[in-house]
Amino acid sequence: QAQLVESGGGLVQAGGSLRLSCAASGRTFSMYAMGWFRQALGKEREIVAAVTWSGSTTYYVDSVKGRFTISRDVAKNTVYLQMHRLKPEDTAVYYCTASRGSWVHPDYWGQGTQVTVSS
Repeated sequence: QAQLVESGGGLVQAGGSLRLSCAASGRTFSMYAMGWFRQALGKEREIVAAVTWSGSTTYYVDSVKGRFTISRDVAKNTVYLQMHRLKPEDTAVYYCTASRGSWVHPDYWGQGTQVTVSS
């Protein structure tokens, strides 16, 4: 059974950094686009970053451009989200996703990891 498991969330002060990891198991996701969504309390879920299966193309929502970097290690079946200069508005549950087609319509979701940025 395919599974995505996130780790690396936690509490950090504004201006700090965190790196989220997403370990995929149960199948290979080498041909899948991988992404990170987030959902803050009382807000709609939004896509934060995504990367194509080849790694050649990435997407970032405007609010994180220049601060977040998505990357993937195909050999390890793992995707990462490096987050720098974190802001309180980045506080949310972050979800790892895998998509056979468009990254805005994932086929698989992780269980989520909480990121809390204190001011």
